[in-house]
Amino acid sequence: MAIDFQLNGKPASFAGDPETPLLWVLRDHLGLTGTKYGCGVAQCGACTVHLDGKNRRSCVTPVGTIAGKSVTTIEGVTGKTAEAVRAAWVGLDVPQCGFCQSGQGMSAIGLLTAKPKPTDDDIDHAMAGNICRCATYVRIRQAIKDAAGVKGVRA
Repeated sequence: MAIDFQLNGKPASFAGDPETPLLWVLRDHLGLTGTKYGCGVAQCGACTVHLDGKNRRSCVTPVGTIAGKSVTTIEGVTGKTAEAVRAAWVGLDVPQCGFCQSGQGMSAIGLLTAKPKPTDDDIDHAMAGNICRCATYVRIRQAIKDAAGVKGVRA
C-alpha cells in the first residue's frame, strides 16, 4: 500500500512499512538529506520539518500518519519569511558546525509564520526543543529578531 502525500509542494509517495519514520523516508528513499538525524527521540530538533505548516520532529513521525498531508523540508521552504531567516542567519554568523541549522531554521520559520513579531519568551518557547552543539543560542535569538524586524538590544 502506497502512502501518498505532498512534499515541498509536489506529489510524493512511499510504498513501504507505514511505521518507517518520516526522516528515513525523506533521506533514504526520497534523497532529501537536508533534514538531519540527531537523537532519534525528538529531543534535539535536527529533524524538524513542517507538517501541514506546523513544526514536526520527523524522526518520530511514522510515515503512515502523513497520508494526504503536506510536508515541507528545508529544501522546499520558500517565501519572504524563509528568506529573512536565511539572511539573518548569515548576517549574524549563526552557523558554526551547521549540523543543527536545518532544524533550527525550520523551527524559526515556523515561529515567525505563526507569530511575526515574537517576544523573547515566544522565541525561547519555540526554540526550546532545538539543541545547538556549538551553543550559538544568543545569535539564534538575535537572528530571529532580525528576521522579524523586532528592535532591541543586539547580542
